Amino acid sequence: MATEGTRLVAVVDDDAEVRVALTRLLSSAGFATETFASGVEFVQSTSGHTPECVVLDLHMPGLNGFDVQQQLVDCHPELPVVIITGRDTAEARRRALSLGARAYLSKPVDGEALLLAIGEALRH
Repeated sequence: MATEGTRLVAVVDDDAEVRVALTRLLSSAGFATETFASGVEFVQSTSGHTPECVVLDLHMPGLNGFDVQQQLVDCHPELPVVIITGRDTAEARRRALSLGARAYLSKPVDGEALLLAIGEALRH
């Protein structure tokens, strides 16, 4: 959980290595993190609290990133989302941005670009 003054970022990705790497990156930049291995796990967690930003993979089993985005639009429209994907297509980019993603980044994600995207998302 975040301490006072620390921004909480949720990382939602079915790849454990990605979750670990992003947690390390975000922690080194001063963010508190919570990780989720599935869209279902993350969506269920938002009934008790919401993070200040979500880093969301698009392609996961069960609820994919688009499904999660749509649920966030319906229930938490103010929550900024940064999309990460290993399968970048023009259609996926268009769809993610039309659902309100603040940024769309391809894997492997450049750490500096991700931190900049999260910072921008939190400022708006």
